[in-house]
Amino acid sequence: MTPPRYVAPLISGTTYRRGVHLLLGAVIALPYLVLARAVLTLGDDRATRPALLLTGVAAAAIAAAPAFLNGTRGLEIAAARSLLGVDLPDPVPGTRPELETRVRCALWFGLHLVLGAVIASLLLVAVPIAVLVLSQQFGVLDADQAGLSGAPVGRGAAAWLLFAVVVLVVTGYVTAGFGALAALMAPVLLGPSATEREQALEIAARRLAERHRLARDLHDSIGHALTLATVQASAAGQVFDDDPQFVRRALLVIEETSRTAMDDLDHVLGVLRDRDVRGDETDRDHDGGTRGPQPTLARLDRLCDDSLARGVPVEVTVTGAVTAVPAVVSREGYRIVQEALTNVARHAGRVPATLRVTVTDAELGIEVVNPLPERASAAGSRAGRGLDGMRERVALLRGTLSTGRSAVGWQVSARLPLAGDR
Repeated sequence: MTPPRYVAPLISGTTYRRGVHLLLGAVIALPYLVLARAVLTLGDDRATRPALLLTGVAAAAIAAAPAFLNGTRGLEIAAARSLLGVDLPDPVPGTRPELETRVRCALWFGLHLVLGAVIASLLLVAVPIAVLVLSQQFGVLDADQAGLSGAPVGRGAAAWLLFAVVVLVVTGYVTAGFGALAALMAPVLLGPSATEREQALEIAARRLAERHRLARDLHDSIGHALTLATVQASAAGQVFDDDPQFVRRALLVIEETSRTAMDDLDHVLGVLRDRDVRGDETDRDHDGGTRGPQPTLARLDRLCDDSLARGVPVEVTVTGAVTAVPAVVSREGYRIVQEALTNVARHAGRVPATLRVTVTDAELGIEVVNPLPERASAAGSRAGRGLDGMRERVALLRGTLSTGRSAVGWQVSARLPLAGDR
């Protein structure tokens, strides 16, 4: 059975939870009240008023300081979220709030203290008196025990009883009203500023970009390993009885490739777990901070050996020093080459490929060309996740990518800038 609307605030758990939040404001306000009382008491002596004035100004400045601290805002947000039931984001870590944000927090701090003081006065003074009156009127305590000796009788007692009931009801409604006011004002005074919302969006965008990057790395690494293992297993199955030595080599290649893929998978999952635990949304991959060693163009020889093991011999031409390529560009370049050679084995089969890597002062050029047999023409022209991943990598580095048929077959060409703001 649903209680009447006018009774609901008095029996709602939300009212009392918000009342606890307001009482926290009263607890914080207590030292301020003690300080004010001390200043007023000492102010009766005219001889000490100048010194007292200076002391009061200094004390007021110290007392006002907590209202403008970023830590105070964080605590108030946590309390409002848990006790007022208001969905408020935490302050952006590592940033200093603007003056407008500090002023709003100070206003909330003052409002919290004032409302808390009012509620504390009702709950700690008016309510106990009302309870004593009710106890005396209903015979739980006699007048002397309740401290109400000389209490009125007859109509006066009835009025006294009505007063006690009204105090309790009004206290309940005032608590509900102040709690609703606090819940209404909390997003306005404690909510994020426009700058904080922009920073939060930037952090979310960096996190999403990093997760996409990890997904691309995982796709390239695992796809590369599975393609190699599939090709080797298929070839080994065809010559299983005739060429045991080839089968052994194929099994060794599958074992080594699978182990490397497992290491890559474990690394990516570890990065995701670490970021979830730390809550660190900063993209540190670009400066080599937290993701650990990643393959770069320095490992082209190993990549070409893997491609040869798949039955795709690669003719490599390197112009310039790949060691001079910035780490982030070198890693993305390696993944582009890896995906391109994987696609050769997957869509064109056992055909030779040509890889040209050109390093200049301005850019890194990558070109992979392979013949495209007729049987693989349809598959080779199909856009898949690998090509999408390459486009995303190139776009992040503000480079260019072209893929498609050429006079000699299928061609992947990427140009990645080495200088400038990426």
